[in-house]
Amino acid sequence: MKFLDIEPIGRAAGAVKMPGSKSISNRVLLLAALSRGETRLKGLLDADDTRVMLEALDRLGVAIERDRDGSAAVRGVAGNFPVKSAELLLGNAGTAFRPLTAVLALCGGDYRLSGAPRMHERPIGDLVDALRALGARIEYSGREGFPPLELHPGAIKHGAPVRVRGDVSSQYLSALLMALPLMNSETRIEVKGELVSRPYVEITLNLMHRFGVDVKRDGWSSFFVPASSYATPGELYVEGDASSASYFLAAGAISGLSGGGPVRVEGVGRASIQGDVRFTEVLERMGASISMGENWIESVAGPEARARGKLKAIDADLNHIPDAAMTAAVAALFAEGPSTLRNIASWRVKETDRIAAMATELRKLGAAVEEGADTLRVTPPLMLRPATIDTYDDHRMAMSFSLAALGGIKVRINDPGCVGKTFPGYFDALAGISQRAFS
Repeated sequence: MKFLDIEPIGRAAGAVKMPGSKSISNRVLLLAALSRGETRLKGLLDADDTRVMLEALDRLGVAIERDRDGSAAVRGVAGNFPVKSAELLLGNAGTAFRPLTAVLALCGGDYRLSGAPRMHERPIGDLVDALRALGARIEYSGREGFPPLELHPGAIKHGAPVRVRGDVSSQYLSALLMALPLMNSETRIEVKGELVSRPYVEITLNLMHRFGVDVKRDGWSSFFVPASSYATPGELYVEGDASSASYFLAAGAISGLSGGGPVRVEGVGRASIQGDVRFTEVLERMGASISMGENWIESVAGPEARARGKLKAIDADLNHIPDAAMTAAVAALFAEGPSTLRNIASWRVKETDRIAAMATELRKLGAAVEEGADTLRVTPPLMLRPATIDTYDDHRMAMSFSLAALGGIKVRINDPGCVGKTFPGYFDALAGISQRAFS
């Protein structure tokens, strides 16, 4: 489908079950593969990014049995992949590309890793430099500092400390953390610069603990990976995706301005290990009323916001929730004044340059937008304009901009299929809680 027209939404209310978390799904698939024993994973995300990881593990000789209910049984290889030479096609899945680069560089073998054109524009040089310092042999097939990569057996320096930049992508650190137990010697990681997206590193540490490896850290600057190995926890449940939940929670708050809502998401709640559940704090600052249980969250506009018919504008550092911050940028269209999103430089190296893309598309809707190196300032128009939104092959552009239809306008989403990366059923789920305006 080349485009999808979303008719004006008059009211949104109801409940939506979230698909499994992408961040958790791809991490646990890899950790289960590296473990001793068999792990049953329940609630796995079924989307493009997880299929990429599953296909890669299959090519590496990992036996995985899928069940009709979406669960999978992964027979771990105890850190030793049976296949020592393979070419892996990893799409635009950073949660697959970065960790597999680190793991395979330390495993010993000849591997070629490539991806979609955009993946070849996403930097990986800092991770490669850190692995090379450990003795890994990695070559660039194209442009220096970017995929594709060729990996070969190297003389690994066991126990040597490693340094990695933290101010570009937290995935570099997460990749090293997951790979270093393969060295069977304690290793210290030193993080250079401010570590961005820290909650995603917390997810990594939490899941490594579930698989028997406890990492100690000194603040966010030093991490100590023990001489340990992964062991299956037996069974693990993947909670619902908190980033995907942000769209529906925002819909509850926005729709509530005109009497709609509440909207409830199921599968993620107070017990979540994902940092993006803190998007609820942003919504509360904007005037939403949030309720939360262990495994659900509900959102609606609060009394003051309903009385005004507008959300409150915000000025916020959103470095800790970069994905859900995109939802905040679109929610800012419904605020009473200009909102500023700060410390979002990591948007520049995501599926697209999200700062530039977000600024361009928000202007189509009538907003005045100021774009900085790591900031975005959004001033909503008096009235939203119907628009055709380009999505840049970026799932989060498509999902976040669908919320503009809550402003009583028709929105055309180009390339709606890009949501298959993490939430293939997104538009059906949105339709399921939406009532058309003027119907």
